[in-house]
Amino acid sequence: MRFITETSSDGVREQLFTLGDIPGVLWTPEGAVATRPLVLMGHGGGQHKKAPDVLARARRFVTECGFAVVAVDVPAHGDRPKVEEYDRIATENQARVEAGEELAPLIADFQALVARQTVPEWRAVLDAVQQLEHVGAGPVGYWGVSLGCGLGVPFVAAEPRVRAAVLGLGGALASAEAAARITVPVEFLVQWDDERVPRVQSLALFDALASAEKTLHANPGKHGEIPAFELESTLRFFARHLG
Repeated sequence: MRFITETSSDGVREQLFTLGDIPGVLWTPEGAVATRPLVLMGHGGGQHKKAPDVLARARRFVTECGFAVVAVDVPAHGDRPKVEEYDRIATENQARVEAGEELAPLIADFQALVARQTVPEWRAVLDAVQQLEHVGAGPVGYWGVSLGCGLGVPFVAAEPRVRAAVLGLGGALASAEAAARITVPVEFLVQWDDERVPRVQSLALFDALASAEKTLHANPGKHGEIPAFELESTLRFFARHLG
């Protein structure tokens, strides 16, 4: 792990880093010196590690809960180079949708492909970050919606260090098999009028989760219209399970 830059503001220390060819960012309380809970955040499709929703949540996890937060650019996003295969698939999928095919199965297949790369990458990032003195090997949480859900479900299913997860805006077509292996507490977000993920698929993914403790948060609105108050619920959820 190689740190590139470090800044601090309003009690939050931000460190940009690379791990191999993976660019990432770590947020911790300013002056932190001991082990603390860590939340890995997965950004949405077309976004990056410092997307506004990721940054806003990360800073509040740090300032209000004392957590460390890490996010990385997934392949072909942010500071990572384009992937020719992914560009080809995206172009083909757009043509198939214009020809009348449903979007959701195409998204599911693409997310499953990307997850085969991101799951081992994210586990390596956890390994590296938890070796830092100001993070340590404390409990781990995961937050990710949309693409962050499609990649996050197989990650949470594979990673025993994760003790709790906030997921959502994803469907069973991509993740039902992996969801059946998840047993940690989950808070699951659904936008009732989601134009990208059919409601029935979102509910099927929630149902597929094997967690004994799981809560469904369904709100009116389209895919990107998660209400601001859901952040407050997320803070309470992680404070209860990781704090």
